[in-house]
Amino acid sequence: MILITGATGQLGQALAAEAKRRHLEFLAVSRPEFDLAVPATIDACFARARPDLVINAAAYTAVDAAETEHDAARAGNHTGPEHLALLCATHNVPLIHISTDYVFDGTKGAPYVETDPTRPAGFYGLTKRDGENAVLASGAKAIILRTAWVYAPYGKNFLRTMLNAARRTSVLRVVADQHGTPTSALDLAAAIMAIAEKIRAEGWQDSFAGIFHVTNSGATTWHGFATAIFEEAERLGHPRPRIDAITTADWPTPAKRPADSRLDCAKLQRVFGCTLPPWREGLKAVLERGVE
Repeated sequence: MILITGATGQLGQALAAEAKRRHLEFLAVSRPEFDLAVPATIDACFARARPDLVINAAAYTAVDAAETEHDAARAGNHTGPEHLALLCATHNVPLIHISTDYVFDGTKGAPYVETDPTRPAGFYGLTKRDGENAVLASGAKAIILRTAWVYAPYGKNFLRTMLNAARRTSVLRVVADQHGTPTSALDLAAAIMAIAEKIRAEGWQDSFAGIFHVTNSGATTWHGFATAIFEEAERLGHPRPRIDAITTADWPTPAKRPADSRLDCAKLQRVFGCTLPPWREGLKAVLERGVE
């Protein structure tokens, strides 16, 4: 039995669908039944599932709100995952924990590898970094997957924001000086489930433990992503607005975003044999599936 947390989130929904497609037994849970801020709910869901693998896709993800909602961000990204990891350690259950490119400040100027020093620029990234450290220190058989710019046909994400905005206006302003990799939740879920099946088939290996980067391949900017969205969406009947390039300074936010958070995913391929498709292919597949 695989316990999937964060079931109502975009990645959680994709994980449940992928598990079903692979005919894997799973239990998908979310708030209020499973709440990282309420340890008793973590215990109850773990006891109910009696899992042989846990995938933690639950998190506090409101990047800007985290700058003021410190307690909620800390519980969702640090102390809650720590509690879950300690449960996994006690019961000898492998844990796959999802993290983020926001643990980096974006000043390296090249794709980050897993051993690069973390320097979060905001409180959200800080709590995610502290959560990583807590999971690693828990003694659990833990895999931490850092990903970036995740979107899906459902949920709150950049793709859906752009498509909805284009229905209201013919001109959009999008930041063009932040670099990263759009990552389809569908492709990400497929990679995570492939890792889960490898653990089950081969048993736990020491080489599986630690931090891995996982995104679609290639890179772009938010402006480049928006441009690609409407190039693909126009063929499916969506309106295509004009997209003006702006700078980060033109669009101030409470939380500072990393200017270049590209992730090097070579380690994932070496250890697990997983390579996600180019980000444009992932985008096309999501749009062709239909955006809710």
